[in-house]
Amino acid sequence: MKKLYLKLIELFEKPLKTSAVVGGKYTILQLLGKGSYGFTYLVKDERAVIKVLKQLRKYKRIEESGRNSFLLEAKALRDLSYTAFPTLLDQFEDKGKLFIVMEYMHGKTYEELIFIEGQKFTEKEAFKELSEILQLVQKIHLKGYVHRDLRIPNILKAENNVFIIDFGLAKRINESSEVQEEVFKNEEKRLFREISYKSDLYALGHFMLFLLYSSYEPDSHQLRSWEEELPITDGTKRVIRKMLQLDAPYHHVNELINDLDNNLFK
Repeated sequence: MKKLYLKLIELFEKPLKTSAVVGGKYTILQLLGKGSYGFTYLVKDERAVIKVLKQLRKYKRIEESGRNSFLLEAKALRDLSYTAFPTLLDQFEDKGKLFIVMEYMHGKTYEELIFIEGQKFTEKEAFKELSEILQLVQKIHLKGYVHRDLRIPNILKAENNVFIIDFGLAKRINESSEVQEEVFKNEEKRLFREISYKSDLYALGHFMLFLLYSSYEPDSHQLRSWEEELPITDGTKRVIRKMLQLDAPYHHVNELINDLDNNLFK
């Protein structure tokens, strides 16, 4: 009965309206996204500075685990405190709703770079992008966090700088939570959401395939695997297979970094 109640709240909850003022100083400009945990908005403060506001959804606010996960995102941003991650700017409650405010990171997703700007990545270029991202992931892991959502929309690029955003699903590596007990509908979801350093590398394995397919030109209508379709070296296949946990996986980001430094494109 409780699950049905929470589901109904989730279905009928509406985001805040444009021009609404939250916390006495943040004016909603537009809805940026709607996830299972929260609504994300582009806002401006009283000085017209653009920022990102995230609101915890009501059905998550009802349960302690939902509130704790939301507050953990704020803590993660405070702990990480690096130019390539959003800076936490504010945290407050307004009319029973929980909010956090963070820096707006300027940049384009790799989806925009590929499909809008027509950028293509060769095998060597894709690994260059991966290497830059891994340096950031290393900083996250060294602080004891796993991002758990390193999808295309959450990795931005502006000129030569790479940024990682949306730490809403981040967890401490040693955290015992309902996530570990959750029964996932499929193995891929479990590998993405596992509270393990491997889960971030698994996500980046998919990210690599996305980049590599940007320069792929199909020569057949036959359904084939990525290993058969992509004209990449055996070394690249080996690395991606380990990232995707098809072979004995990397357990730490340093293992992957060392592998790239020692074996590829020398």
